[in-house]
Amino acid sequence: MKIKETEIIELMSSDKTREKGVRAMMDAYQSRLYWHIRRLIVDHDLAQDVLQDTFIKAYQNFHQFKQDSQLYTWLYRIATNEALQQLNKMKRMQKSDEGSEYHLQNLVAENAGADAEEIQILLQKAIHSLPEKQKLVFSFRYYEDIPYEEISKILDMSVGTLKTNYHYAKQKVEDYIKANYTE
Repeated sequence: MKIKETEIIELMSSDKTREKGVRAMMDAYQSRLYWHIRRLIVDHDLAQDVLQDTFIKAYQNFHQFKQDSQLYTWLYRIATNEALQQLNKMKRMQKSDEGSEYHLQNLVAENAGADAEEIQILLQKAIHSLPEKQKLVFSFRYYEDIPYEEISKILDMSVGTLKTNYHYAKQKVEDYIKANYTE
């Protein structure tokens, strides 16, 4: 039995039935919104994350739904904004990752002559100071140059989560080396 938009809005409008309304809203619009997001994001896991964020935002901000448009139109707008925010975050991380990786490799290379052993020891200490997930992702990417998609299969994590972990790990490693390297 397919629930009507008016019924979903009614359920969402009451504190007593909001949970039921969210489930009904997800059942009614999940597939259509997922494919809209997936066309923008491409990656399945990341699209799922954005879809989840869309429903969370809709739940948290339902009081702002003015009913001057259809519920699906409002959800579609939220999904689009969430997807665009995710794409912007990915672009910023990619630029930051490229610069950070270049800087980290140069930092190691610049000091390779005189203090190569000290730098390698610092690098290992920095890596060991990372949280477990970041340590794994960093090692796979930095040493083995394994693509995120492969790491995703190995660690059963979304590519977006892996990129975030790698970004933070590189920053922590770089900061650790800068803070502890004495020339």
